[in-house]
Amino acid sequence: MPSQSKPDPSNSLVESLSLEPTASGSLSGLSFTVKDNIDIAGHKTSCGSPAWRDQHLTPKHNALCVDQVLAAGARCVGKAVADEFTYSLAGENQFFGTPRNAKAPDRIPGGSSSGSAASVANGIADFSIGTDSGGSIRVPASFCGVWGMRPSLHRISEAGVLPFTPSVSTVGILAARMDTLDKAIRVLLRRSKRPVAPLRRILVLADAMEICDATVRIAAERALERIAHRTGIVPELIRFAQIVGRDIPLSACNENALRDLQTMEFQNTVGNWIENNKPHTGTDFSKAYENVRGFDRISALASLDRCERIFEELNDFLSSGTVICFPTAPFIAPFKNSLNTEESVGNFYGRTMAITAFSGIGRLPEISAPLLTVEGCPVGLSIAAGHYQDEFLLGAVEEMLG
Repeated sequence: MPSQSKPDPSNSLVESLSLEPTASGSLSGLSFTVKDNIDIAGHKTSCGSPAWRDQHLTPKHNALCVDQVLAAGARCVGKAVADEFTYSLAGENQFFGTPRNAKAPDRIPGGSSSGSAASVANGIADFSIGTDSGGSIRVPASFCGVWGMRPSLHRISEAGVLPFTPSVSTVGILAARMDTLDKAIRVLLRRSKRPVAPLRRILVLADAMEICDATVRIAAERALERIAHRTGIVPELIRFAQIVGRDIPLSACNENALRDLQTMEFQNTVGNWIENNKPHTGTDFSKAYENVRGFDRISALASLDRCERIFEELNDFLSSGTVICFPTAPFIAPFKNSLNTEESVGNFYGRTMAITAFSGIGRLPEISAPLLTVEGCPVGLSIAAGHYQDEFLLGAVEEMLG
């Protein structure tokens, strides 16, 4: 159907749409947006880049995940702004602008699913389909005060989605309410007949708590106290080294594993196209891409082995019935235009991805719940479970939060 010209004061959308559901189902009556690295038939996909949009053909088919939710009764109301080539956690796009953070309008929304989180937080849609590899659903969910879930890797089809970093990228959901997230993600996960274990154990990742600002850490501790009172399960502190059985810091998930893997795969999925087409790119992306262009992928191949080893260790440790909790982000959303020095960028990504890489490398399902408030701004509390324990995680979060 044709796009609509309705104004969007939140700047959440690249394009307003009105795509009616193809059938009725569990999502009837709900509306959704789609991150603009996910195809909608008859509409250009930008991946946050006008150059990419203009030099690629219009898709003939919806991404499979879009067809799934349309067939479950939901109505699509727009394509949501994404960071340029989805290669950022900030949510500030030089070409499409910065979506409005409804809970903190003077602060960034987080990215790269920036418009997805903002469209939900600003009431444009009930939920949004986004993508996540290094935190691109979870960080904007935290900063904008909405629910966000990255499922286990490859539980959801990525057909029709930009192959950003295939070894860690996944389709997921952002939603205004937990019950909405639950309904939408279950449609995408499809039915599972495996038995779901009861919640038995709640762990708290001590290293992640230590990375956080003191105000965030205190807010998380109070939320965990409320969860303990509700469930009768006393949370247990645990360190990353105890989980993997060797003395390495949590930050190694990013610095010595995920970051190298992402860079190598981005060289293939997007870098080849950039090198061949020489598109006009934004200032922030251009600076970040210099690290990609100059990256020595051969000397970093050992990171692939590290990623696999950490995955195996996490998978062995996180037995059924166990969840692990930590703040989704180490701080509240930074002010707009504040990530403008090497120091500020390094602090933002270094601390944030030290936490988000945990589930990225572990291929874990993780839900960011908008439970914390610091200085009047939202922060998510993340709850993660073992690989392919998505349905257990959904049930555990419901039990923990009521």
